[in-house]
Amino acid sequence: MSKLGIAAKRILVGRPQRSDRLSHTLLPKRIALPVFASDAMSSVAYAPEEIFLTLSAAGLAAYTFSPWVGLAVVVVLLTVVTSYRQNVQAYPSGGGDYEVATVNLGRRAGLTVASALLVDYTLTVAVSISAAAANVGALIPFVAENKVPFAVLAILLLTAVNLRGVKESGIAFAIPTYAFIAGVATMIIWGFTRVFVFGDEVRAASADLELLAEGDSFTGLALALLVLRSFTQGCAALTGVEAISNGVPAFEKPKSRNAATTLLLLGSISVVMFSGLIALALVTEAKIAEFPDTQIVGAPEGYVQQTLVAQLADAVFDTFRPGFFFVVVVTALILVLAANTAYNGFPVLGSILAQDRYLPRQLHTRGDRLAFSNGIMVLAGIAIVLVIGFQAEVTRLIALYTVGVFTSFTLSQSGMLRHWNRLLATETDRGARSRMRRAQAINGFGAVMTGVVLVIVLITKFTRGAWIAIAAMAVFYVLMKAIQRHYDRVAQELVAGDVDGVLPSRNHAIVLVSTLHKPALRALAYARATRPDVLEAVTVNVDDADTKRLMRDWSTRKLPVPLKVVESPYREITKPVLDYVRRIRSDNPRDVVTVFIPEYVVGRWWEHILHNQSALRLKGRLLFQPGVMVTSVPWQLASSERLVARRPETPPGSSRRGYDVLLPEDDAPVTPSPSTPATPGPRRP
Repeated sequence: MSKLGIAAKRILVGRPQRSDRLSHTLLPKRIALPVFASDAMSSVAYAPEEIFLTLSAAGLAAYTFSPWVGLAVVVVLLTVVTSYRQNVQAYPSGGGDYEVATVNLGRRAGLTVASALLVDYTLTVAVSISAAAANVGALIPFVAENKVPFAVLAILLLTAVNLRGVKESGIAFAIPTYAFIAGVATMIIWGFTRVFVFGDEVRAASADLELLAEGDSFTGLALALLVLRSFTQGCAALTGVEAISNGVPAFEKPKSRNAATTLLLLGSISVVMFSGLIALALVTEAKIAEFPDTQIVGAPEGYVQQTLVAQLADAVFDTFRPGFFFVVVVTALILVLAANTAYNGFPVLGSILAQDRYLPRQLHTRGDRLAFSNGIMVLAGIAIVLVIGFQAEVTRLIALYTVGVFTSFTLSQSGMLRHWNRLLATETDRGARSRMRRAQAINGFGAVMTGVVLVIVLITKFTRGAWIAIAAMAVFYVLMKAIQRHYDRVAQELVAGDVDGVLPSRNHAIVLVSTLHKPALRALAYARATRPDVLEAVTVNVDDADTKRLMRDWSTRKLPVPLKVVESPYREITKPVLDYVRRIRSDNPRDVVTVFIPEYVVGRWWEHILHNQSALRLKGRLLFQPGVMVTSVPWQLASSERLVARRPETPPGSSRRGYDVLLPEDDAPVTPSPSTPATPGPRRP
């Protein structure tokens, strides 16, 4: 990495942290709440809106179902939060739903959960950022017209912040998260105070508009399915609950207790805000339609439908405009930051899956700032593809959303049932058994509730986009199985046997030369110092005059290494060398062949282009030849020395500059100096 690149990385990410600083990155509850629970809390900014949007298809009369739909969502939310408090106590290692399902239901169930969670986390980023773009668009029309570029830029910014580390990103996100909680809570309390205490008439700007049903009226089964679909849309409020069970290792000690307390805080805050927004929407008579152009009647010219939160803030703070702007701004911020839950869940899960050989091993290691940098980058890339593909439309994305969430919920709670059954089989203490029975009942109720929701989601959303999420889960599942098979096959292939490690009969060394200059002499000297059984220099005859000059110089210097000339009638270098090496191997299969290649080390990027690249091709071909070793012998040019002198001490984790190659394809002849030929070093005992 260049000096400028290192400086840019340090400004963006910060200085590297030592591995022994990992304990200092653990999170207290006040920071863990915005880090892991921002998604679940922020979902109250769009989950109530999705309930009203879905019910709007049946007209204004269907809004009477919204309190009951909201109540059903609250029951499921409290059930899941209570159930996951059992999970974090029983499995504090950070595997979360994946570990629970794998240990208790088997590897296939564990992989299904992992696939669902990977899809869920990527959709969390896409949905949250898209919802943020919609809320910012309520204030800034330019953003409403350019939601996709805004969403992509927000993802890139969020990625940069998370690359600085979990604790640093948590501190940065804590203030906006708590500001959102305070803003929404103040809006709800002040709105109800104005209505029920002061007797003010608080009405949304859309209160006087007429809302028409889509097409024919909804009755009977059609109405029931519509209400069920609104319930599944509202269940988006449950997303993010599972992230805490995956992030238990990031909490300060006692980890399980702190994670369980954070879950309780998350559930309490989410229920209050979710219920309050639905109630306030009914009191202010706010209307919001899925297709405002055709469903809204009586709207003034140029009417633009605002989000539900924006409408409520406009109505409650109609006499105090700073309050309106504050709520809209912090809502947009929390929706952007809600994606941070996925930025902490996806990389940790990816690391665990990589450790189990289901994902590439690069996802297992931490980066300079002790964050799982590779996982963060992968998550950002997939989320950007989703945002662009679905044009940052929340309603289109959210149809994909809850499938993965409730798949993992259901399998996790089912796994906890088997967990308690296994413990009950050996536990004899009456008090402990009573506690286990109570926990088992909680997880059993959670499994039933989330299973019912999953079935409803599949019925009501399959043709509206849920099939895409199911297909994505299947792709992740097949891909992870394929990666595991590859790693298992390689591990089996590399198992050492009794005959492995036997010394070869002889070492046949070859030094490739084109011109007798300093790099070639160094390569010859190093090859002699390794004391091979057979040592020879090889040149490829692509030009008769150059080959004769080399042979003349070789004879003049009286080098104690024989020079062999390999003919190349078609002026090719790689194939003649490969054919020569193969002949040596075929004549003596138990010998190893070591090929020494002199190389330039250059200091300027454009020198890589100017110098010969034939050795790179040759190395690539020799890698596939059994019994052949390739040794690079570097020669530092003056440009590389100046670069080292000019560059500060290389920071930890930075990349080393690679070598450029030196073979005869383009290099001009160099007149050999009259210095003494290189000789091998002292003999070793």
